[in-house]
Amino acid sequence: MMSSFPLPSNSYSFNEKLKSRKILDALFTEGKVIHGGPVRLLFMAQPYADDFPVKVAVSAPKRAMKFAHDRNRMKRLMREAYRINKHDLIQYCHQKKIGLAILFISRCNTPLDYTVTQEKIILLLKQIIQDREKNTK
Repeated sequence: MMSSFPLPSNSYSFNEKLKSRKILDALFTEGKVIHGGPVRLLFMAQPYADDFPVKVAVSAPKRAMKFAHDRNRMKRLMREAYRINKHDLIQYCHQKKIGLAILFISRCNTPLDYTVTQEKIILLLKQIIQDREKNTK
């Protein structure tokens, strides 16, 4: 089954990054939370934008990871796992004409393996789709 929307590239461009302080604050106050082991996800519906329906931010709190190089590595791993596995979520958003704001928060003390991080991100992205489907019925 071919969709009318092209598959997004594997890039993670500036327009896909969630930078707005207002939206980030709203995510913490109004967003839904999904726990996926060492990665926590906050998400919230946004107005649909045809070119980039999903805006993403990543975070690794200093309270959990003391060293900056560990925090930077974990954020890099989460961004990479999202970048590779974002296609299903973006396709879903295009079909349903919804926009999403997403924040990934690391909850571990040391950076995880990439394979573990990728598994958790894939699981969280699927759970977003399931939650949206459940709430629209």
